[in-house]
Amino acid sequence: MEELKREISGKYGVDVFFMSKDLTIGGSVQEIYEGLERAGIVVDILVNNAGFGDYSMYWESDWAKQEKMVNLNVLALAHLTRLFLPGMVERGFGKILNLASNAAFQPGPGMSVYFASKAFVLSFSEALSEELKATGVTVTALCPGSTKTPFNTVASGGRIKLKENDHRPEPWEVAEFGYRAMVRGERVAIHGFKNAFIIFMVRFMPRSLVARLAGRIQAKKFQK
Repeated sequence: MEELKREISGKYGVDVFFMSKDLTIGGSVQEIYEGLERAGIVVDILVNNAGFGDYSMYWESDWAKQEKMVNLNVLALAHLTRLFLPGMVERGFGKILNLASNAAFQPGPGMSVYFASKAFVLSFSEALSEELKATGVTVTALCPGSTKTPFNTVASGGRIKLKENDHRPEPWEVAEFGYRAMVRGERVAIHGFKNAFIIFMVRFMPRSLVARLAGRIQAKKFQK
């Protein structure tokens, strides 16, 4: 973080302030909010990006890990939004970018809690966007598909390895797409034509079929 702070400050000539907190632990969100207040920092743009997943059959899963996932992907995101949103509304300006996923549009056998957590983020963001009309504050749910990060490796406990020939989008591509969508005030931003097409088609399929297909896709990741 210190290295990144020096890099950004030197490259762009801006002040950088950071805190290191574990958002899976209760009270950490409040500590961030109070720390920023003490530093006199006004938040006009909030990006709720932190999150993680887990590959496992739910009945075999580590409950402590599932609980931390809900705390991070759902509760921390909702709490951070609740703390910073009133100030944005009062000032008549603000932008919130919540990281959802294309997983938000379907159930995910093998990653049931993760998919459900992203469905919460999407629904929550869309509802807030409607509530905030005419306030000057916008909320955008960014829905990327699989991205060239160690997400799968970490979520699978190392069982899924990064491939050398990886044609998935780079993180910076998804981040730039999400940022531009947030600036425009879009409610939902789906990255990539393929992802958008799949999500569109899912609407016309029986939910049982969607769950079955999603389960097969998850299973294939372990066969490669």
